[in-house]
Amino acid sequence: MRKPLLHTKVTVKLRKSEYREEWYLVVESYPIRKPDGGKPGRIIESVNRIITTPICDTTAITGIDADGNYKYKPKRDTNGIILCTSRLDREACIYADKVRALRQQEYDTAVVYSDREQEMIAQNERMEQDFIAYFNSIIYKVHPNSSNSIIVNWTRVGKLLSIFSEGKPIPFRKINVKLLEDLKLFMLTAPQGGNKKGTLSQNSAATYFSIVKAGLHRAFIDEYLTVDIAAKVKGIPELKVKRETLTLEEAELLAQTPCENEVLKRAFFFAILTGIRLCDIHELTWGEIQKTSTGWRVDFTQRKTHVVDYLPINEQAYSLCGEPGEHDQQIFAGLTGSSWISRPLKKWIAASGIKKHITFHCSRHTFATLQLENGTDIFVVKGMLGHTNVKTTQIYAHIVDKSKRNAAEALQIDGLNTSNESLDDAKVI
Repeated sequence: MRKPLLHTKVTVKLRKSEYREEWYLVVESYPIRKPDGGKPGRIIESVNRIITTPICDTTAITGIDADGNYKYKPKRDTNGIILCTSRLDREACIYADKVRALRQQEYDTAVVYSDREQEMIAQNERMEQDFIAYFNSIIYKVHPNSSNSIIVNWTRVGKLLSIFSEGKPIPFRKINVKLLEDLKLFMLTAPQGGNKKGTLSQNSAATYFSIVKAGLHRAFIDEYLTVDIAAKVKGIPELKVKRETLTLEEAELLAQTPCENEVLKRAFFFAILTGIRLCDIHELTWGEIQKTSTGWRVDFTQRKTHVVDYLPINEQAYSLCGEPGEHDQQIFAGLTGSSWISRPLKKWIAASGIKKHITFHCSRHTFATLQLENGTDIFVVKGMLGHTNVKTTQIYAHIVDKSKRNAAEALQIDGLNTSNESLDDAKVI
């Protein structure tokens, strides 16, 4: 417990960073009697806020730095709050002033504030903890029912964080904008991992860095960070990737081409007719196929989003399911994961004469584009695909627009003279 002196004054001050053009907000109390009973001194407390846009008072010189530049006091408003050009910085200064006012009241009223000190100690202890250990500990807490792909991505990010830190902890107190910018550059050149050679693609790096930001935001919620530092750093921009699709004619050609894996063929065309993801087709059971008054419907929970979906399917899609089985029996039993079906799928595509790079997921792209080309409303397609945002579905709309342009350009009539002279001579009867 610290005992205040009479006339103790509490002030919000700035401390310049040695490496960046930023300032730390601190609360300075003076004079304060020290716990050992020695000579009164000053106490400086960090409020864990950083600003970058303070407005300097050029009429108030406080000194000269090592480079010979003048140092100035910050400008303050009538309430004594430091002025800044940034809105976020102004809010940080207002917060610091509230801390100052609270501390001033404590000193003025000689209030014992050991609880406050304990909270500060607890906060400092949290700031010393390792972010990487924290990140790995929350994976299953944040995603208790998430798909395996999400868990794999978060786990991979945890390993990349260890590589980035060279196996050393990253205390929360060391996490700042510079460190995150360095991490961003690392992600763009990081190894793929596993048996894959080379570095991460830009889109993979973008995904992984967004996961880091999500972990930091969660740390802010859990009060390991006093500033939502992730909000101050932009993510890695994603590159637009061409989404390969099959035309209706190509799909019909593929249907006429024998496939060495019959269950793969049935599942692939089931995906084209329904838009259902491979992970959901793989786990689909006969208990999820329902007969309705108008036809058939798939009632299932999407493995990726955990959204319960009710998707009507046509007779052709239903026929691809084969003979009905037990309630919990897989419809496409024997269908393996994407890595194991890539070879027979590639061989099947090549046998059809189609020159495109087609993966199983392209069946879902094909469903979307064919639906839009057929005039289905984009919001209906969004619902059928299980997208949470129509912007995702609009990607397919752009593909359709391109297809329409290609179709328009392809229609030509031989022998038709389209010169202006000929058209001018034409008479309408």
